[in-house]
Amino acid sequence: MSTIEENPEGGDGAARRRRRRRTGSADGDEEEAAAASIEREFDGKPVPAWTEQLTVRAFAVSLLLGVMFSVIVMKLNLTTGVIPSLNVSAGLLGFFFVKTWTAALARAGLLRRPFTRQENTVIQTCVVATSGIAFSGGFGSYLFAMSETIAKQSTEANYAQNIKNPKLGWMIGFLFVVSFLGLFSLVPMRKIMIIDYKLIYPSGTATAHLINSFHTPSGAKLAKKQVKMLGKFFVCSFLWGFFQWFYTAGDNCGFASFPTLGLEAYQNKFYFDFSATYVGVGMICPYLVNVSVLLGGILSWGIMWPLIDAKKGSWYPADLPKTSLHGLQGYRVFIAIALILGDGLYNFFKVFGKTIIALVSQIKNKNSANALGVSDDTSAYDTSPVSFDDQRRTQLFLSDQIPKPIAYGGYIAVAVISIVTIPHIYPQLKWYHVLVSYIFAPVLAFCNAYGAGLTDWSLASTYGKLAIFIIGAWAGASHGGVLAGLAACGVMMSIVSTASDLMQDFKTGYLTLASPRSMFISQVIGTAMGCVIAPSVFWLFLNAFKDIGVPGSEYPSPNALVYRNMAVLGVEGFSSLPKHCLTLCFVFFAAAIVINAIRDVVGEKIARFIPLPMAMAIPFYLGSYFAIDMCVGSLILLIWQKINKAKADAFGPAVASGLICGDGIWTLPQSVLALAKVNPPICMKFLSRSMNEKVDAYIASLS
Repeated sequence: MSTIEENPEGGDGAARRRRRRRTGSADGDEEEAAAASIEREFDGKPVPAWTEQLTVRAFAVSLLLGVMFSVIVMKLNLTTGVIPSLNVSAGLLGFFFVKTWTAALARAGLLRRPFTRQENTVIQTCVVATSGIAFSGGFGSYLFAMSETIAKQSTEANYAQNIKNPKLGWMIGFLFVVSFLGLFSLVPMRKIMIIDYKLIYPSGTATAHLINSFHTPSGAKLAKKQVKMLGKFFVCSFLWGFFQWFYTAGDNCGFASFPTLGLEAYQNKFYFDFSATYVGVGMICPYLVNVSVLLGGILSWGIMWPLIDAKKGSWYPADLPKTSLHGLQGYRVFIAIALILGDGLYNFFKVFGKTIIALVSQIKNKNSANALGVSDDTSAYDTSPVSFDDQRRTQLFLSDQIPKPIAYGGYIAVAVISIVTIPHIYPQLKWYHVLVSYIFAPVLAFCNAYGAGLTDWSLASTYGKLAIFIIGAWAGASHGGVLAGLAACGVMMSIVSTASDLMQDFKTGYLTLASPRSMFISQVIGTAMGCVIAPSVFWLFLNAFKDIGVPGSEYPSPNALVYRNMAVLGVEGFSSLPKHCLTLCFVFFAAAIVINAIRDVVGEKIARFIPLPMAMAIPFYLGSYFAIDMCVGSLILLIWQKINKAKADAFGPAVASGLICGDGIWTLPQSVLALAKVNPPICMKFLSRSMNEKVDAYIASLS
C-alpha cells in the first residue's frame, strides 16, 4: 500500500530528531530534569480510575469523529491511496468538542466530571481505531480488488470463482471476524514492549506529548487557537468543494479538469486540479515524499510512457483499448508493482533484521545483568537513573493489569470463530489456510509492533502482500487462488495492523497516565464502530458514485488494480505481461532495492536528497496531478516557515487538517445529492482552438 504509514521519512522522523536534540546530553543536572518533568505539572491532580476514563461523552465524540475521519480516509483510499497521519486532527478536534461540551455544562452548573487528559487519550484511541478500519479493511485495495469492476480491467483470472462483489452484510461480517484478533495477540507483551524494552513508538509518543500539552494552561490556550485556525480552513475547504460541484455536470468537467499547464500536459496527467485535500496532504507530508511523487510522475508520464507508446504496434497490438493490461496500461501497472515490491521487501528485511538484532541485544543485556547478581527488576539492564515521570508512569501502567486468560482466551475464541466463518464468506479460502495464518500471525504481529516501536514503520500492507503470493499459490489457479490470496491479505493485514496500533496506543496511555484497561476497551469499541462505519461509508460511495474503480474517474481506486494484479501474478506467473515488461519490472525492482541501500549507506544528511521508491511508484499508474497539488502544499508551508517559522510549526498542521477535513466532509452532502439525483447545473470544459472551432461550426449548423 502506497501510504505515508510505510514511509521512512514520515513526520515523526522529524519529531524523533527534535527529541534527540532536546535530550542529547545524558548527564544534564537534576534541575534541568525536574524542569523537563511533565508529571510534576499534573502532580496535584488525581488520576481517575479506569472506569471513570471511559465516559459516555468520550464515546459520543469518538463516534462523530470516527464517521468524519472514515469518510476522509475512504476518499483518500479511493483517489490515490496516499493517507497521511491524521492524529493531530483527531487530538485537536477531540479536545475541542469535549472542552466545548464541558464548558457549556459548567456555565449551566451541571458539570460533574472535568475533562482530563486520560479521557482525551481514550477519544484519540477510539477515533484512530475506528478510522483505521477504513484503511486496513481494504476498501481501496484487497477487498475492492475482488469486485467485477476491477476484474474487468485484468483480462486474466476474471471468471466467477475469482470475483466477489461488495455487499454490506458480508463486508461487516468479515471485518468483525478478522479485526479483533490483533488486539488480543500482543496484550501479554505490553509490559515487555513498553517498560522492559522501553521502545519509543514515535507516533504514540508524539500523540501523548500533544495531549499532555493540551491540558497545561499554556497548551490549552494554544490548542484553542489551533482549533480556531482549523475551523476557518475547514469552512473554506468545504465551501470550495461546494462551489466546484456546480461546474461538474459531465465527464472531465470542472476545476478538477483545468489544464493549468496546457492541453498537452493535461493529456499526460500534468495539471493542478485545485484539490484542497491534497494541498493539505502536501503540507503534512515531508518535502521528500512530495518531491519523490513528482519525480515519479515526471519519470513515468513525462518520459517512459510516451516512449513506450511510440512502440505501439511493435511491443503490443495497436488496436487494444486503453485499459487493457496487454498494452500500455500493463506497463504502468506492473512496473509500479515492481517498485512497490522492491521497496516493501527491502524495508521488510531491514526492519526485521533490526528487530531481531535489537531483541537479541536486549535479552543478552538482561541475562548479563542477572549473571552479575543484579535484581530482576523491570529496568535491571538499564543503568540510567529512573526519573520521577518514569516511576509514576510505570506504577500506574502496571496497576491495572489486563488478565492474561482474557488475552489468550480471546485470541483462541476469535480464531476459532474466524476459521469456521471465513470459508463461508470466501469458499476459495479453506479453513486450513486461515489456521496456518493464525499460527504465524502472533509472531508476525510481534515483529511488526517491535519494528514500529524502533522505527515507526508499520509494514502491515507488506505482510498482506506476502500473504497474497503464498496463499494464492497454495490455493492454485483452478481453485480461485486470486480471491483466496486477496482474502488472506485481508486476514494478515488486519492482524498485524491492529496489533501495532494497539501497542502505539499503550505507549500513548503510558505517557498520559491512561489505564491500559481503558486503552484496550477503547480500542475494542473503536474497532467495533469501525467494522460498521467503514463498510457503510464505502457502500455510500459505491451507490452515490457509479464509476468508482474506473480509470480516469473521480475515484479510480488505483491500489485495487495493483493488488488484483499481484494476486494474478502469484497464481498465474508472468506469462500475461506484454513484451519487455518483465525486463523493465526486474530493472525497477532492483532499482528500488539499490536506491534504498544507498539511502541507508550515505547517512541522513545526504539521504534527504535521494527520492523514495515507494512514493515514486504512486503516480506511475495515476499521473502527476495530485503530486502537483502536494507540492503546492509544500511550497505554501515552506514560504510560511521562511516568513514566521514558529507560527508555521504551530499552526501548519491545523491549516492542513482543516483543508483535508473540509473537502473530505463535503463528500457526504455530495453523495446525498447524487443519491437524490440532484445533478450539477453547469459543465465547465476546456477545448483546444481547433476542437472549439469544430464545436462552434456544429452548433451553427444546427441553428
